[in-house]
Amino acid sequence: MRHRHFLSYFFYEFCQITVAIMSSGNLNFQCAIVTGGGGGIGKALAAYFISKGKKVLIAGRTESNLQKTAKEIGTAGYYLLDTGKTSDIPAFIAKVTAEHPELDCLVNNAGVQRPLEISKLDATEFLGKADQEIDINIRGPMHLALGLLSHFRQKKSAIIINVSSVLGFVPFSIINPVYNGTKAWLHFWSMNLRTQLKRDEGGRIKVVEIAPPMVGTDLHRDREDPDDNKKEKNAEALTVEEFIEAVAEGLEKGHDIITAGKMGDIVGQWYSTFGGVYSRAEEGRM
Repeated sequence: MRHRHFLSYFFYEFCQITVAIMSSGNLNFQCAIVTGGGGGIGKALAAYFISKGKKVLIAGRTESNLQKTAKEIGTAGYYLLDTGKTSDIPAFIAKVTAEHPELDCLVNNAGVQRPLEISKLDATEFLGKADQEIDINIRGPMHLALGLLSHFRQKKSAIIINVSSVLGFVPFSIINPVYNGTKAWLHFWSMNLRTQLKRDEGGRIKVVEIAPPMVGTDLHRDREDPDDNKKEKNAEALTVEEFIEAVAEGLEKGHDIITAGKMGDIVGQWYSTFGGVYSRAEEGRM
């Protein structure tokens, strides 16, 4: 219990940090698009939003998974989209906003994690896999967020939710150097985007970061042991259900940064060390 709710405790005890809690909650939207929504955390987030009466659309690369999930949880539709192919994103945005003009929530959940060890891969293979990882984990979320901004500015309010990782705070998974870097980028992008939109849009467009610890999804499917993130093999891992319970609490309480579990303490430690520095930068005191 202490670890699952660490961020709630941390922010209430040290709530002078400006990235802390917004009192209105983060569920003041009508319609969400969830990338990577065919399974794992994306599917669980979509199901949670539907349980709260939201209209939910899912997007992903594998149509069979999207079809199955859409039917199972009752989404309002699905879209085929490889977020790493950024040239496809403008047409996707035009289509989804035309068909669902009420769209006011983007969940950047799609991501890939590849074991990349310089001693085991030649440069060409390493760079090919790294480039794809960067395209999906960095360029995709950035292009989607910026591409939807003009649409979101027409709304009374809107929200962008970025799914990063505790590995973006401390890169302790040594075999995933590119993934760690992409999630660090998404963390800092979320912070700066939140600050800029708060300044320029008066808080109408919120930015929330969800930083999962080790969660029992298929994210590790490319590892020698694809199940090493499951609870039965790692005591610190969370099930998807446990993680979504913590995420739901954070969203409903209006947190700007949400994590869970023992590994989630890393996020709290990062903010306790550097949060005040960033707050001063936001206020122009650096």
